[in-house]
Amino acid sequence: MGTLMIQGCGSNVGKSMLVAGLCRAARQRGLSVAPFKPQNMSNNAAVTADGGEIGRAQALQALACGLEPVTDMNPVLLKPESETGAQVVVQGHRIATLRARDYAALKPSLLAAVLESHARLRATYDLVITEGAGSPAEINLRPGDIANMGFARAAGVPVVLAGDIDRGGVIAQIVGTQAVLEAGDAAMVAGFVINKFRGDPRLFDDGYQMIAARTGWPGFGVLPWFERARLLPAEDALDLGRGAASGGVVVACLALSRIANFDDLDPLQAEPGVELVMVRPGEAIPGNARLVILPGSKSTRGDLAFLRAQGWDIDLAAHLRRGGHVLGFCGGYQMLGQVVSDPGGVEGPAGETPGLGLLDVSTVMVPEKRLARVRARHQATGQEVAGYEIHMGRTSGPDGARPFARIEDGVEGRDEGAVSADGRVTGTYLHGIFASDRFRAAFLAGLGIAPSGLQHGALIDATLDALAGHIEANLDVPGLLALAR
Repeated sequence: MGTLMIQGCGSNVGKSMLVAGLCRAARQRGLSVAPFKPQNMSNNAAVTADGGEIGRAQALQALACGLEPVTDMNPVLLKPESETGAQVVVQGHRIATLRARDYAALKPSLLAAVLESHARLRATYDLVITEGAGSPAEINLRPGDIANMGFARAAGVPVVLAGDIDRGGVIAQIVGTQAVLEAGDAAMVAGFVINKFRGDPRLFDDGYQMIAARTGWPGFGVLPWFERARLLPAEDALDLGRGAASGGVVVACLALSRIANFDDLDPLQAEPGVELVMVRPGEAIPGNARLVILPGSKSTRGDLAFLRAQGWDIDLAAHLRRGGHVLGFCGGYQMLGQVVSDPGGVEGPAGETPGLGLLDVSTVMVPEKRLARVRARHQATGQEVAGYEIHMGRTSGPDGARPFARIEDGVEGRDEGAVSADGRVTGTYLHGIFASDRFRAAFLAGLGIAPSGLQHGALIDATLDALAGHIEANLDVPGLLALAR
C-alpha cells in the first residue's frame, strides 16, 4: 500500500480523531499501520520510546496502531513560548527557540527531515496515515510549506479533505478550499469527508451532492458526531472540563496562558467521583475545590505573572486556609517554590521571578532538557507509578527532603519532587502519573474520593475500538484505504 493524508478545512475539525480511528480500523483489518504528522504545534507533548518528544495526538494515534510512539511520527514539533516565538523540536530534540519570522525562513530546510522520517515509516509499515496541520486554504503559508500540500506534493501522497459541519458552512469550507488552492495542490485532493454531523446524516444528502458537483471530488461519507471522543486525550486545553460529570468532588485546574502537557488531567476527568473544573482567566478558584492543580507551563515566569494578574495567588492562599490541597506539575511545581531564576534566558528574557512561596524549594532554568520515561514509587501511598519527565529546570531545597516519589533510576534510584511539612502542597516533575490506576485510586482516596475501579488504559483502548467501528459504519473505509499509494 502506501500513504494517505487527512487534511482539514481548518483547525479543530477533527483530523486527529479521524486519523486515530482510521489507524485502529486499518489495524483491525490486519494491516501494519503507523501515524505521521509532518509538523505539529502543541505544548501537549509525549516522550517517545527513542528518547525524544512528539505531539500528544501522535502518541494517541500510535496507541491506536498498537505501537510505541517514536520521533519519526512527528518530525517537527513547535512548542509556543510566547505570542511570537516557539521552541523548535526536530526529530524529537530541541534545536532552537525562534520567532515566527525566523521559523518561516528555517522551515523549507526542514522538509528533508520530514521526508526522511516519512520514508522510514513507509519502509517499515504497510500503511502510513498522515495528518495535516491547520488548513491548506491558508495559502499565505504555502511558500515553504511542510505541513500540508508542500509535504503531499513532495512525497506524492493523496489527500482527503475533512470538513466540520458542526461549526456550520461546510459547503463553503470545502468548495472555498478548492477555489483558493493552486491547480497543482488541488490535484492532490482525492476526495472529502464530512465530520461531526449531529442528527440524521441523510438530511445532508443534497449538500453532499452539491459539494461533489462543484468540486468534482468524490465524497467518502458523512461521519456523525462521536460522543465518546470526550474520553480520549483532549487536543486542546479548552476542551478540558467541558462536559465533565457534575456532583463529584471538585478538582480545579488553573488554565494558564502557556499550559503544557495537560493530558495529566485526562484520567481525572474520566473519574465518576471527580468534577474537573478548568479555572479560566478572570474566574476565581472555586471555594469548594478539594484540590487545586497548577499544570505544566511552557513559560513558567510568564505564567507566574499571568497567575498573579488573575488574583489566583490570593485564591490559593484562601484555599489552603480552608484546608485544601495543591498539586503542581512541572512548571506548576516550579511556581510553588520561592524563586524561579532564568539567568541564561532559556524560556524568555533573562531574570528572576519570586515564586508563590508555598514550597521551600527554588528553581534554576538550564538549557539541557530532561526527556525520560520513568517508573517510581509514590512515597505517601507506596503505590508504583509510571510517568515521564520533560523539563528544562532544576529544582532543589529543604522540602525536597520530603520527596513526592522515589524514581527507579539506576541501582540506588533518586528522590523526586517535594511536599510541604503539612502534606497539603506537593510538587513533581512527573507527568502522566494519574494514568496509573492504583496510584490514582490511592491518591484520590487521600482526598476523600471513593475508588471507582476505573481502568483508564482499558477505557482509552475500548474508545478507540468504538471510534474505529463508528468510522467503518459511516465512511467508505475500503475506498479511503485504496487511495494510499
